[in-house]
Amino acid sequence: MAFDTSKQVYESEATGWQRGLYDDLTTTFRAPVVNWFFRTLMANQPEFLRYAWGQLKPEFETRAFARYEVEYRDTVVSILEDHGIPTYNPASTKTAPAEFREARGQMVTLDTMMPRLSFTFELLDRALSDEPIGESPTDDWEATAPFPNLGREVGQPVTMIPFEDVPESLAETVDSIQAYHGFDSGLPTIYRSLAQWPSLLETMWDDLEPVLESEAFEAACDESWNLAAEHVSSLSYTPRLSPSDLGDIGLSIEDISDLQGLANQFRHGPVETVLPAVTLYAATLGATGPRRLG
Repeated sequence: MAFDTSKQVYESEATGWQRGLYDDLTTTFRAPVVNWFFRTLMANQPEFLRYAWGQLKPEFETRAFARYEVEYRDTVVSILEDHGIPTYNPASTKTAPAEFREARGQMVTLDTMMPRLSFTFELLDRALSDEPIGESPTDDWEATAPFPNLGREVGQPVTMIPFEDVPESLAETVDSIQAYHGFDSGLPTIYRSLAQWPSLLETMWDDLEPVLESEAFEAACDESWNLAAEHVSSLSYTPRLSPSDLGDIGLSIEDISDLQGLANQFRHGPVETVLPAVTLYAATLGATGPRRLG
């Protein structure tokens, strides 16, 4: 049976080991949010998620991952800085100062998540397709040293407006966003968050749509995913997430096929442009994290 991607286990609903896993995930990711990808896995394949998180967690706890994280962010921002990145304040977006601070705080959280999600989607897609991961492990100190204190700002929990409640005044903006990213319906998290402040989202989209359609942004997308792929290849600890590994823990051929489909959707669908776009949006609000290791 295919995944029912409308099913999710929200943080407020999780109990027992599921609550503990969510707490561990947010602590390890250093962001106060459980992404939709993990919530739908918990609803559809909880035992897979429990096993997979045990395999994945060590990958986020090395200095090598911190190096990848700052390189990811710096690469996207550096490419687009040459093209021009607008900066905003409450007055320029007709947003109340308190609302602007909230929007910015949520963007800090989303910016924290993007390198982690890119890496997760790249790794799972390759592992579940029985492609090599960790085939070229690095041998430097950073490969196994602990994740450092990057000293980045702590973001705010991400809240989102239901898609059906997006104001009618944003209808044209929503249509353009969906067409650009390739969504037949709905909106990804970043836009449902920003839609809570319609004038902010409208201003940002009007200014950033030409940037997103530029060759510079295409290059930023390519380079950000290349960095994720390079880090997957260089892992010092190799998670056991191949189809045969999942068969060994009792998953059926049908279960594995469904997981392969989900991983492929998240690696090769609209997310290819959405994740780098979040870094761009964060930059306009001064919400991006460190771009160098201290």
